[in-house]
Amino acid sequence: MNILFIYPKYPDTFWSFSNVLKFVRKKAAFPPLGLLTISSMLPKEWSKKLVDINVNELKNEDINWADMIFISGMIVQKDSIRDIIKKCNGKKIVGGGPVFTTGHEKFEGVDHFILNEAEITLPLFLKDLEEGKLKKIYTSEEKPDVTKTPIPDWNLIDFKDYSTMAIQYSRGCPFNCEFCDIIIMNGRVPRTKTPEQLMNELDSLKDAGYKGSIFIVDDNFIGNKKNVKEMLRRLIKWQKKNKHNFKFLTEASVNLADDEELLSLMSVANFDKVFLGFETPSNESLKECKKLQNVNKDLVAGVRKINQYGMQVMGGFIVGFDNDGEDIFDIQIKFIQEIGVVTAMVGVLTALPQTRLWYRLKAEERLLKDSTGGNTDGDLNFIPKMNKKKLMDGYSRLVNTIYSRKNYYERIDTFLKNYTPTSKSKASMDEFHAFISSLWRIGIISKARFYYWRLILKTSIFKIRSLPTAIELAIIGMHFEKVSRKI
Repeated sequence: MNILFIYPKYPDTFWSFSNVLKFVRKKAAFPPLGLLTISSMLPKEWSKKLVDINVNELKNEDINWADMIFISGMIVQKDSIRDIIKKCNGKKIVGGGPVFTTGHEKFEGVDHFILNEAEITLPLFLKDLEEGKLKKIYTSEEKPDVTKTPIPDWNLIDFKDYSTMAIQYSRGCPFNCEFCDIIIMNGRVPRTKTPEQLMNELDSLKDAGYKGSIFIVDDNFIGNKKNVKEMLRRLIKWQKKNKHNFKFLTEASVNLADDEELLSLMSVANFDKVFLGFETPSNESLKECKKLQNVNKDLVAGVRKINQYGMQVMGGFIVGFDNDGEDIFDIQIKFIQEIGVVTAMVGVLTALPQTRLWYRLKAEERLLKDSTGGNTDGDLNFIPKMNKKKLMDGYSRLVNTIYSRKNYYERIDTFLKNYTPTSKSKASMDEFHAFISSLWRIGIISKARFYYWRLILKTSIFKIRSLPTAIELAIIGMHFEKVSRKI
């Protein structure tokens, strides 16, 4: 059996980093971890290929070679998925992953859907395939034991194509935010891999020759604090044994700042970035969306504490809640500048399918259309309480204000004042190439050159150990500036 895995095109969004990948000589930010893991679940005797359209073109000979085609992706990739289905017409197509799990009925031309978590539903599909009685849909509400999940099939990719590798430690989140679809797909009880299991995955990456950054893709890495602390202690030993081979970034909840033991363990284990969902400084809007873990928190102090443990905080922010007044845009601008989160992903609230927000707005007859899956594209899929034009004009002004060169570099200054770099990793050749490229592309020909040189000189004099981070933020700023202009 010849299996072709196809990963759809990721549009040019906040997280695509498409405008800066050339600095580090990469084609895409992250590999398709889901498909790599599915490959390891299929019979070993089957032949497998992967075409990541973000990296390589899908050719007719690839399609002709395949007996069956597996497609996975997120909602934001749905247009590319439909193009792939059309191009692969006539072949057996199997769809799985988030976009199909919450909306398989939206896709024609797919022969079989393997929904929810594949550790449960894929074996059912394979059994029926062997017996020659395949069904259209395979679904289950059962949550699998992730300690049985195999190591991803790294043989399907070329590490040189990607700026960061991806692994998963846990699934699920204990919180219940109204707009979030994570609990719809993965539940509210965090399930974790064993420390030994995760070390084996790191060994597999190291043995395959990978060096660099690893994104632990958990939607809340610290959802099970007891287990994650045990794992981190083991990871620290692994890192020391392997001379701090990897840098890590992940996503967590803001209560990370309340746990100094956890912060210390992550710092020693070589975590240098963490994404936090701030959403809004408005307590009323936080209560509205049931993000109660953020209510009445000193978020400025929390960010500064995390920075002091050597981790750069990236943040998510939302406007468009029912409780948002017309002053929310200025409030968010002031908050983002004060908090010093350089990488600030600001989006308009979107109702993702099957979330509690989606059901509420549907009951209120306020849903307008399906979500694009990208909350930074300025698309609005529901009727807001605020005047629509005022909401969209305010959002556009907010994004373009925080990503103006002046405000962006001010946030870098605020961040660096509180940042204590702790990374033990040496700079890679790709990072050195990025620095050399930035000297020309930003330092000479960019309109941001004044801010760039001031940042480089100031950091070199006062915080030399932070210079690699300062250069990285200057480069990434070019991408954010272009994305904000589109908005």
